[in-house]
Amino acid sequence: MSEIITISGSTAKLSGSEQVLKYFGTLLNDKQLSVTHISVKDIPYQDLFEMNVNNPKIKQIIALIQNARGVLIGSPVYKGAYSGVLKALIDLLPQDALKHKPILPIMTGGSPSHLLALEYTLKPLLATLKGHNLKGLYLLDEYIDKQKKMPIINEETLQRAKKQLDYFSELVKLT
Repeated sequence: MSEIITISGSTAKLSGSEQVLKYFGTLLNDKQLSVTHISVKDIPYQDLFEMNVNNPKIKQIIALIQNARGVLIGSPVYKGAYSGVLKALIDLLPQDALKHKPILPIMTGGSPSHLLALEYTLKPLLATLKGHNLKGLYLLDEYIDKQKKMPIINEETLQRAKKQLDYFSELVKLT
């Protein structure tokens, strides 16, 4: 069983939000936490579109999420909200799939004006699944280098992110 699940809601081949999630996964591994990465790109789109919960891959993903001790979930901002394909995945989850789990929501975007997408779209969605939302992170695209193993290139942003990740890992260890 993975203690931590990271969920990427990006469909881009090289995604800033997905690179950040993978980097955070390595930092959590360094804290002796096991991490499994899930991407919406790994799910057969036809089954996702048709909400085929009998697909073995979808069943496995649902089980991983339900059995996790904590979840990091990330998405780029599209039209002022999280990606539609991420919402399609979340719609497959049982109503209490995130119950009592610490959740670290992460969004990336090209403008500071999209900051509120985290507060007004992603966090309320995760709350409907009874997750314990942490403050969350909004990262500007200009502070992410998708080509690097450590993709957050702005030092202040990196320290803020690590602080949130430390708090998240402490909560996971308490559950």
